[in-house]
Amino acid sequence: MVRKSRIFAALLCLVLVTLLFLDFTGTAQHWFGWLARVQFLPAVLALNLVVVAALLLLTLLFGRIYCSVLCPLGVFQDVISWIAARKRPDRFRPSPALTPLRYGVLAVFVALVLLGLGPLFALLAPYSAYGRMVSSLLGPLYGMGNNLLARFAERSGSFAFYGVEAGFCGVGVLAVAGATFLLLVVLAWRNGRTYCNTICPVGTVLGICARFSLFRLRIDADTCAGCGVCARGCKASCIDPATRKIDHSRCVMCLDCLGHCPKGSLTYTMRRTPDEPTPVSSEGSPSRRRFLTLSTLLAAGGVLWAQEHKVDGGLAPIVPKKAPRRGTRIKPAGARSLRDFSRHCTACQLCVTACPNHVLRPSDAPGSLVQPEMSFERGYCRPECTRCSEVCPTGAIRRITRAEKSAIQIGHAVLNPAMCIVNRDGAKCNNCARHCPTGAIFMAPRDPDNLASPKIPVIDAERCIGCGACEFLCPSRPLSAIHVEGHERHRTV
Repeated sequence: MVRKSRIFAALLCLVLVTLLFLDFTGTAQHWFGWLARVQFLPAVLALNLVVVAALLLLTLLFGRIYCSVLCPLGVFQDVISWIAARKRPDRFRPSPALTPLRYGVLAVFVALVLLGLGPLFALLAPYSAYGRMVSSLLGPLYGMGNNLLARFAERSGSFAFYGVEAGFCGVGVLAVAGATFLLLVVLAWRNGRTYCNTICPVGTVLGICARFSLFRLRIDADTCAGCGVCARGCKASCIDPATRKIDHSRCVMCLDCLGHCPKGSLTYTMRRTPDEPTPVSSEGSPSRRRFLTLSTLLAAGGVLWAQEHKVDGGLAPIVPKKAPRRGTRIKPAGARSLRDFSRHCTACQLCVTACPNHVLRPSDAPGSLVQPEMSFERGYCRPECTRCSEVCPTGAIRRITRAEKSAIQIGHAVLNPAMCIVNRDGAKCNNCARHCPTGAIFMAPRDPDNLASPKIPVIDAERCIGCGACEFLCPSRPLSAIHVEGHERHRTV
């Protein structure tokens, strides 16, 4: 019963965490956003001492339950291993702990965190690695499937669904997510939890605590036949049937071995002293887990639906906007500064999924690879929206109020007169000034000595908060005549 309960809880957590990275409506985040905040590394970076203490206490009591239930990357590997077991049952073998490698990776990881090299330590963060895989690889398919449903609903006169732009990421981000996915699939297919017990820094830290756990798996040496069935089914490769010992620092508490032992010699019980006898379980009939197979429909109709919206009224083609080359990257309000953001962000992409304005995207730049940054080709950062600060589990984007956000300057607008359609095409336009929420842009005669001359935008950089409304709504194509330059350090205006 304990094992089945563990499997049910693990699958439930995996599905809910996956929805956090796919659901663009905010519903999943409203109900299950706490699952992101109880992840170990985000809680450490956010200095959420209550969560960190609770997870360490949980490990000291019951072993690495976190790795087998709450960690989505660990449960994902269990799913891959379960699929592989359909063709290659009992494929595992006991192996010695690679202690120098485990602690070496942990030391490098801690050094990267202390040095503030976010794009590097983010590659080893288990929760963030899973988030990048879901948002980069599965997210576009989810969006296309939603667009197909929206298209069918529209034709039937229903507005239960609405179309969105499928969030395709850059080549660099896609390469990182794809390489992580392939590495995890290969390791889990061949050796189960190898990644968790050799590379994952969270697994190493919790493994140290698990050595002293109060409840643990035990082998009754008197009844054990030494057949090795438990070892061949142990995805952590931590059971040595020859010595009848278990490496509790590597055991992820999947409890699969309880169903494999034909003698019932394995029990999950309270830690005992060597003098106390180990009770033999009279139960323990083998049972196999049944996982729910989640299938994703690739909807070609979603692409067609999006294609229809690339023309204005079916007549004039709309030229897509290109992102300008910014001297300084733009980070969301609440990030304080580029350096502080880089030190805390694990690039889990949760804020990218949650952003209703579609201004956050993973960066392809080498210095900030996979970390989110702002760009305004698909929308602008509305001053009344604080969604990203509400979902960030690491404190990279601190929680702010709407009033605070409307006064935080994350950048300032810069005008390129040659691209402005007033100068380029001789047309009248005041889009940027009309939509600026802070009144930082006003129209003034191009020739100060001739008040009848065409009016061009003038920017008050002190009032501009860098929301990007002017850049997004500028009719100039393919580059906006006005764009936002980020600030290294945010300030209140």
